[in-house]
Amino acid sequence: MLDPIDIKLLAALQRNAQLTAQELGEHLNLSPSQAGRRRQRLEADGYIQGYTARLDPQRLGLAVQGFVQVHLGSHGPEQSASFSRLVSTQAEITSAWTMTGDADYLLRVFCEDLPGLNRLLHEVLLPHPAVARVQSQIVMDQIKRDAPLPM
Repeated sequence: MLDPIDIKLLAALQRNAQLTAQELGEHLNLSPSQAGRRRQRLEADGYIQGYTARLDPQRLGLAVQGFVQVHLGSHGPEQSASFSRLVSTQAEITSAWTMTGDADYLLRVFCEDLPGLNRLLHEVLLPHPAVARVQSQIVMDQIKRDAPLPM
């Protein structure tokens, strides 16, 4: 179970994962060793799954962000596993979800340019034997960054 201090610690780490035990302790009114032990426990218990850096896609030459809805023509464990393997091999696909509703999958993709997105759609996704069709939406502007989870 999470207590109020754990929740405050998790919220602080979502805002800045680089906080030291000293800084966490000051924020939580704990000693650095107590704050560090709490962080380690939350990591061990799976509340904290890892730490990453948020990079700027534009500065890395990834000018096109999009979402791709994938509709399978055939459904079954083999088709799903095969499609999941394909998704896991494509660096341009940064997130993938299975969905309810019309589409079977929703993919978040980052590509250098529109020809790169076109290649991903027509040379990688559509040739997969289980894929019936794809529908892509290109992001014009992101009005809210990936935000911390509500605590």
